[in-house]
Amino acid sequence: MKILLTNNDLNEALLGNSNIGFIPTMGSLHKGHISLIRKSLIQCNKTIVSIFVNPTQFNNKNDYIKYPRNIKSDLKILKKLNVNFIFIPIKNQIYNSKNPIKIQLLKKDKILCAKYRKGHFEGVIDVMTRLTKIVKPSKIYMGEKDFQQLILVKRFIEKNFKSKIVSCKTIRDKNKLALSSRNLLLKKNNLIKAGKIAQNLISFKKRFLKKIISKKVILTKKKELKKKFNLNIEYLEIRNKKNLQPSYKIKNSKIFIAYYLNKIRLIDNF
Repeated sequence: MKILLTNNDLNEALLGNSNIGFIPTMGSLHKGHISLIRKSLIQCNKTIVSIFVNPTQFNNKNDYIKYPRNIKSDLKILKKLNVNFIFIPIKNQIYNSKNPIKIQLLKKDKILCAKYRKGHFEGVIDVMTRLTKIVKPSKIYMGEKDFQQLILVKRFIEKNFKSKIVSCKTIRDKNKLALSSRNLLLKKNNLIKAGKIAQNLISFKKRFLKKIISKKVILTKKKELKKKFNLNIEYLEIRNKKNLQPSYKIKNSKIFIAYYLNKIRLIDNF
């Protein structure tokens, strides 16, 4: 395992290598990240993991400050996995371009998280563009837990680079809660509550597998969740998997939710 701190270190280390797998992370690694890394280790000649808490994708400064960081634990996990390269750049190694990248979402894409987190996905696509230019990977592994992010990044990166985005299934704990670094910010009682919310929506989805779901049904479910779990829900919507257009059928669609537990914002899809 080789730790790389600068772009020059990275270019030198990757010189002559082909079929490179890349897993971009913000650290605080969990089993979800591990599943992406293992997939890359199987499918690629070399695997590189980046750890960079990207400031431009946080629309809330306090959220950036509070984002969980544990580099010591991350390196221990990566060493055990026998990852080839770890890229841990500081900000000026990523944002050193004299020509700033201008990312603009289309009006039709300003839905779900893009509607509530102004500038978030522009920041994500910006940093993914910069990292892809630096690493030049064959494959980039991303989880479905941030499904809207996956769709937007895939569309942009595959249009502008030769890299392929590999979609990987969401990893959940025994209570069906999607694994996320943000879960580290939750107390035990809220982790249990988040698991129950996930279970509730999984059951809801099963009930409507072969039925039409009206706006009224979704609104009723939203009110039920708010009351039952004392939630502040930003959105609860059903959208098509491919284009994220509104849908009223479970087939080829997903249920998307964003809500707050003790001021911690959680997202999921089923």
